[in-house]
Amino acid sequence: MEAGNQTATSKFILLGLSQDMDLQPHLFGLFLSMYLVCVTGNLLIIAAISSDSRLHTPMYFFLSNLSFVDICFTSTTVPKMLVNIQTQSKDIMYEGCMTQMYFFMIFAGLDDLLLTVMAYDRFVAICHPLHYTVIMSPRLCSLLLLLSWLICLTYSLLQSLMVLRVSFCKETEIPHFFCELAQILKLACSDTLANNILQHFITSLLGVIPLTGILFSYSRIISSIMGISSAGGKYKVFSTCGSHLSVVSLFYGAGLGVYLTSGTAHPSRKGSIASVMYTVVTPMLNPFIYSLRNRDMKKALRKLFSREAYSW
Repeated sequence: MEAGNQTATSKFILLGLSQDMDLQPHLFGLFLSMYLVCVTGNLLIIAAISSDSRLHTPMYFFLSNLSFVDICFTSTTVPKMLVNIQTQSKDIMYEGCMTQMYFFMIFAGLDDLLLTVMAYDRFVAICHPLHYTVIMSPRLCSLLLLLSWLICLTYSLLQSLMVLRVSFCKETEIPHFFCELAQILKLACSDTLANNILQHFITSLLGVIPLTGILFSYSRIISSIMGISSAGGKYKVFSTCGSHLSVVSLFYGAGLGVYLTSGTAHPSRKGSIASVMYTVVTPMLNPFIYSLRNRDMKKALRKLFSREAYSW
């Protein structure tokens, strides 16, 4: 079939995590619980930061945006999976699949870039504390956020337009619980060489450059911390980075697992676990990591809860 703008299919079939019908109610309950925890936890982070003027700083500005992105990121995949389990239907329309893929790439990329920007924020705060407020001005923070959105919107649009040129034949089963770019390209009956080159190029670019930025920031941070004489001072300074390091480790660990298994025609159980960690578990754990390891966030959450209790 000649490649073009037309496709031979109007829908795809999402095979999900398991074909076992007895397991579906348990999967529904598990993922509904994780989704609600994720949305509630991240909304609480946003509300706490918005309501406490002490948290109106660059670090918490980016954290609130990360929480918003995490909600959107999880919402691109989990609700559709829950609907499919509940209705016992695995269909997703062609337009719906393309839309899900587009927004998934946007929010996955934003997660990556925001974590990089937050690492830069910690680098400036620890290595250049006297110039922190000048360097991390509201204007620069807004520009960094805007640039992150523009990069993700552009590359996601480019990837999606390239997929729209691909023709699909009879095989429309996606061995996943959401429309992943690599799995969609496996179903094409037209040439996808350009798509694959673009996919690997952008994935490598958005993986290597942000990770290099994070590693550079923390190498400078560690060098600055080693120059502090007291052990208590070292711990106090490094503790401001503990939450961010934990989230970065989770994100890149799960992301690496997804990348290594995304090219296979039939993802293994390890690949499915990596995808769940990447799309659901990591966004769900982020609020707990930032609230449990951050004294200011704990105070803001207590203040928020006490205010709500008083209003009742």
